Amino acid sequence: MRADARKNRDHVLAAAGTAITEQGVDVSLRDIARRADVGLATLLRHFPTREALLEALLRTSFDEMTTQAGELETSSSPEDALVSWLRDCVAWTTEYRGVTVLMAAAIEDTESALHASCVTLRAAGARLLTRAQAAGAARTDIDGTDLFALVAALAWLSDQPALAPSADHLFDVVASAIMTSAGSTDTPGGGTPPSGP
Repeated sequence: MRADARKNRDHVLAAAGTAITEQGVDVSLRDIARRADVGLATLLRHFPTREALLEALLRTSFDEMTTQAGELETSSSPEDALVSWLRDCVAWTTEYRGVTVLMAAAIEDTESALHASCVTLRAAGARLLTRAQAAGAARTDIDGTDLFALVAALAWLSDQPALAPSADHLFDVVASAIMTSAGSTDTPGGGTPPSGP
């Protein structure tokens, strides 16, 4: 890619990030192009669909959250690692308004530009959950899919003006419901930890 084309692309991504933060993922591509001071045709040349634009915008954040999960596996206790990752993941998903709806749809749609990144992110959280379950620190009747859904639900709460003041408290309630006393075999739901993301 030529230097000027890359500069245009990066400028469009920066404008898209600002627009989505302010207006949500349904902001018009025309408005993003206007903010980036490029024509709509230029934007579409780089990003032919809204999902392609979002995938490029979110890829770095997806990668960072996946990397963080790997680092937490080796640097923190199973309980601390899971709660820390869950909190940061919820905070990240609330940065871009409405993105959780797209993520929930993309995880089921193999044709979505966001599908691979969402599956990777879900798998990263599932590994932390399974590790916590194996240590007796997390309930065993949920799996990576459930955890991904809880991220989306908590992010949705934070995105609602009337509910946002309670978001931190409700996160603590949900996190407490997921976690058990470390080492306890009396986890809600019983049984063995689910396998896979």
